[in-house]
Amino acid sequence: MRQKLILVGPTYPYRGGNALFMSYLYNALRTEFEVEFINYSVLYPSLLFPGTTQYDESEEHFDQVTSKRMLNSMNPVTWAKTANYINSKNPDLIVVDWWQPYFGPCLRGVTSLIKKELKPKILFITENVISHEARWIDGFLTRMGLKHADRFLALSKSVVDTLTPMANGRKIYRSELPVFGHYSKEEGLDIAVEKEKLGFERDATVLLFFGYVRNYKGLDILIEAFAEMEEKYPNYRLLIAGEFYDNPQPYLSLIEKLGIKKKVKVVNKFIPNEQVAAYFTLSEVVVLPYRSATQSGILNIAYGYEKPVVITNVGGLSEFVEDGKTGIFVPSADKTEIVKGIERYFSLKDKVDFGGNIKARNERNSFGGIVETFKEILADGKAS
Repeated sequence: MRQKLILVGPTYPYRGGNALFMSYLYNALRTEFEVEFINYSVLYPSLLFPGTTQYDESEEHFDQVTSKRMLNSMNPVTWAKTANYINSKNPDLIVVDWWQPYFGPCLRGVTSLIKKELKPKILFITENVISHEARWIDGFLTRMGLKHADRFLALSKSVVDTLTPMANGRKIYRSELPVFGHYSKEEGLDIAVEKEKLGFERDATVLLFFGYVRNYKGLDILIEAFAEMEEKYPNYRLLIAGEFYDNPQPYLSLIEKLGIKKKVKVVNKFIPNEQVAAYFTLSEVVVLPYRSATQSGILNIAYGYEKPVVITNVGGLSEFVEDGKTGIFVPSADKTEIVKGIERYFSLKDKVDFGGNIKARNERNSFGGIVETFKEILADGKAS
């Protein structure tokens, strides 16, 4: 008889990396286990969500899963309802996704109502521990939310390091984010035509910044770095594709001030699934000039397209990049260092098989062994 798992977290119709990760996890685990998914009926209150919508409005959808949308992050009645449902199912493992301190009260409420004999079966997956733009209250909310975790599964070494003092001896397992290879590769895509659609020349060399924009992602640093390069490399173009969660005006003003408006394309929106292939396929390299990070879903999308990356060596990012093989490290989020990193990539691109190296790494991605990790977690639970 297959062991029973209950996942608690976001999935479709919500958008973003957390929903995507949990969908991948569900589909991986159900090959070996009986899995149920408890989804949110309300994720964030609209007033707290910085984007235009929390929902995936793509025309194409991938890895949709069957879920029960019963958990409202603001409604304690649903916290009790969720806990009661879990208790009634008597699962072998309760898997809770954690990525944002906002959910501390909600997840504390749910897990505190899990019956005593099930509490040793609560596993928290920690994508992040404290948010990238942490405030003083975030540590308090995080400790509140993680109070009843019996064990943890961390997705980067930097998360392990941050989590260890909070874990107080509770066991921490390790895995990685999956390579998001579900997007269509669009093998027949006419790259030159796609460049023209964006206003670029057919032979332009495109640098890509992808994903939502917040200060910690360092887009302003990349804009300044690009301005340093554009005279020396007149064929380079910068594509910024993703919704601004920060006020876009300072970034647009910086582009105008630096005189690079004709060489920069800003697409200020959430990029639907069916358009992702074009942005990555027409780009030469993906730049992640982050000021801080644990891991990045953007990195894994880039790997899904076998695109090399230039990254700052911060947080957990460097754990997932082989310097000079699958991408380039730069030591810090500094415009001069970003320029050096991009130049180093182009000096190596004809000597190093970046795409081949990325493909080989994708095949070794430890997320492929996630089922074995969960078997270990379940076996440990029995032993205890």
